Amino acid sequence: MAAPALSQRAGSVSSLGNSPTATPSATNNKIIHTYPEIDFRSGARIEELNKLIHEFGKHDQREYDDQRALEIHTAKDFIFSVLGMVQKLDQKLPVANEYLLLSGGVREGVVDMDLGELSVYARGADYDMDFTLLVPALKLHDRNQPVTLDMRQSTVCHSWLSLRLFDEGTIAKWRDCCTAVDHVSGTTNYFFSPTLVSDWFYRSINLVLSEIQKKPQRGMPRVEKVERNGTIISIILGVGSSRMLYDVVPVVSFKGWPAVAQSWLMENHFWDGKITEEEVISGFYLVPACSAKGCREKEWRLSFARSEVQLKKCISAGLMQAYQACKALITKLLSRPKAVGPYHLRTLMLWACDRLPANYLAQEDYAAHFLLGLIDDLQHCLVNKMCPNYFIPQCNMLEHLSDDTAMLHARKLSSVRSDPAEHLRTAIEHAKAANRLNVEVQWRSNSASSSSLSSPQCDSNGEQQPDDRLAKKLQQLVTENPGKSISVFINPDDVTRPHFRIDDKFF
Repeated sequence: MAAPALSQRAGSVSSLGNSPTATPSATNNKIIHTYPEIDFRSGARIEELNKLIHEFGKHDQREYDDQRALEIHTAKDFIFSVLGMVQKLDQKLPVANEYLLLSGGVREGVVDMDLGELSVYARGADYDMDFTLLVPALKLHDRNQPVTLDMRQSTVCHSWLSLRLFDEGTIAKWRDCCTAVDHVSGTTNYFFSPTLVSDWFYRSINLVLSEIQKKPQRGMPRVEKVERNGTIISIILGVGSSRMLYDVVPVVSFKGWPAVAQSWLMENHFWDGKITEEEVISGFYLVPACSAKGCREKEWRLSFARSEVQLKKCISAGLMQAYQACKALITKLLSRPKAVGPYHLRTLMLWACDRLPANYLAQEDYAAHFLLGLIDDLQHCLVNKMCPNYFIPQCNMLEHLSDDTAMLHARKLSSVRSDPAEHLRTAIEHAKAANRLNVEVQWRSNSASSSSLSSPQCDSNGEQQPDDRLAKKLQQLVTENPGKSISVFINPDDVTRPHFRIDDKFF
C-alpha cells in the first residue's frame, strides 16, 4: 500500500538528499535535514492531500436543518404509505414488513447491484439526497440454522429461489411472478423471478401513485419522476425545497446466515470485540441482480447490506473520509465501459480493515495514506482481475471483465495516482457546484412558495406546501415538554429507531 510503515510519521523522513524543501537543524553538531512527508509516486505532500480530503468532506457532507429534517421525514412517510397501499392491492407483500432504508442510492454502491441500465442522475441537478429502500417481497424469518440456497444453476454469490420453501398460499399469490420448470417426475417447480417481481412492483407503484395524484392532499410530496432502472424503481420526490431520490428494490429477506458464507465467520475480523456476531449475522437478502452469465429471469444475488450497516460503525473516521473522497474520484472516471464501481471500493475498504492494524487505521492524520492505498488496491485488483467478495471470498467480483477493459481502467486509475491532488481539487469543485445548484433550486422553490401564499388557490392545489401534521406534532411536543431539548432523529441506516428525541429519550 501507499501508506508508510507505522513507525514513520510526518516530518520523520531524513534521507531524501538535498531537496530544495529541506530545512536544516543542528543536533549533536550535525546538520540534519527534515522534510515534509511526501508521497513517493506523485510527489504530493501528504499534509496537502489531507487538507484537500478534509475540504472535500466539508463540501460533500449533508447537514440537515430543522426544515430539511421535516422534509426528509415527510418524504419517507409518503414512500412508506405508498408501499402500504401496494400491499393492499393484491396482498402480495407481507402485512408486517420490515424495510431497510440506506443512506445513498444504488448508484452510490450501498448494495451490490451492478446494473447496466441505471439512468445517470446528478446530485444538485436532479436530486439533493438519495436513499435506497429494500422492500421484502418474501420473508423467511423463522429459521435458526444456516440457510441453504439452490446454487446449482448459478455462479457463487448468486442463487435461484424455489417457492417449495413456502406454503401453498404464498405460492398461489406469487405464481404469476415465477418461472415454471417441469421436473422429469412430472412435478412443476416454481422459481421466484427477479424480473417478473420487478415488473409487478413497478406496475403496482405506478397504479398507486396515479390514484394518489387524482386526489392530492395538502402537504403531499410532489412526484417528479418514476422510472424503472433494470430491476429497481427510482422515484424522485419534491418536498418543499428538497428533492429526494429513492431507489426502491424488491428483495427476499432472510433471518440467519447463508451456509455458503459460514466459513467467513470462522476467520478473525476487525469488528471482533466491537460488535457482536449476532449483530453482524442478523440476516441477509436476495436482491434482483444476476451474474454476467446468469439467467436474468431466475437468478438473484446475495446481499449483506444489513451486516454492512453494522460493520460501518467500526470503521475509523479517517478511513471513511478517504473512502468518500476516493469514491468521488473514480465514480465517473471508471463508469464507461462499466467495470468497477463504489461497491468494489467499499469491499476493498473492508478487506483493508481486516489486513491493517486497528491503531494504524485510527490515526486521524492518515487520511491521505488511506486514500492512496485504496487507489493502489483498486489498481492491483484491475491488473489481476481479482476482487474477492468480503463475505464470500471465493466469489471474484471482477472475473467477468475482459483483459482490455481491465487494463483500460487500470491506466485511467494510474493517471489519478500520479496526481491525486489535482483530481481532489476537481472533486471539490464538483461538490461546490452541486451545492450551488442545490441552493439555486431551493431559492427558486422558496420564491414560488412565497408567491403562492398570496393566491386564494393555494389551499386547493396544495403544491409545494410543507406537511403541517409533523409541524403540529413538534409544536405539541414543545408545549408538553417545556425546557427540554427536542429534535427530529434522522438515521436512514437504522429505521428501527423512533424519529423524535426529547433530551436523551427516543419515542
